[in-house]
Amino acid sequence: MKILIVDDEADLREILSFNLEAAGYETYAAASAEEALEILTPDTSLILLDVMLPGMSGFHMADCLRKQLKNNVPIIFLTAKSTENDLLTGFSTGGDDFITKPFSLHEVLARIKAILKRTTIPNVISDVIVIGPLCIDKKSKKITVDGLPVELSRKEFDLLYTLAQHPGTYFSRTELISILWKETPYIVDRTVDVHIARIRNKLGKYHDMIQNKTGFGYFIPKNEIHEIQI
Repeated sequence: MKILIVDDEADLREILSFNLEAAGYETYAAASAEEALEILTPDTSLILLDVMLPGMSGFHMADCLRKQLKNNVPIIFLTAKSTENDLLTGFSTGGDDFITKPFSLHEVLARIKAILKRTTIPNVISDVIVIGPLCIDKKSKKITVDGLPVELSRKEFDLLYTLAQHPGTYFSRTELISILWKETPYIVDRTVDVHIARIRNKLGKYHDMIQNKTGFGYFIPKNEIHEIQI
């Protein structure tokens, strides 16, 4: 998942980036709210936002995101003060949580994990996942693209469904093998690649829904998910 760090302290941005990436997140950073609004990408999963920034404040940026840009990306405010008035202002502008400086990295990681768990599209109880023209029905094991049926093997279905259940999450070949072939010994990484290639081929012009990032694994971008029916 991708996290935007907005803070005017370069050292703090570097420390947060290093530790978040070590925890498996992708990060990018901005030194001001104005810069953050310019570089904000649609696939951002969460923003760590300093309240006291040069120029536009963190509260103003959050208010702008919610009211003008209609962006509901989760926001955790970083603040040196946490009076009742600050909390009320932060939550009224669309903040999801507060972390008071100085803070421990363990606290930051725990808060991020809790927010993402609460705000990520539910996937455990979902029966139908709709990704643009692709519709995956867990119960009937049916898949359609642009309303036309697509025939996948059971393992291909399970692989595609696993990726679609967790948009924006990278799965290495080893992780996919442990999930989908845990009872089958001697499965090699190439097996995953072959199944992915077959799925992409059957998705036709929408083959690029399944992407791969070197060193991380396969994933379906979070911003590709348009609707979940439960």
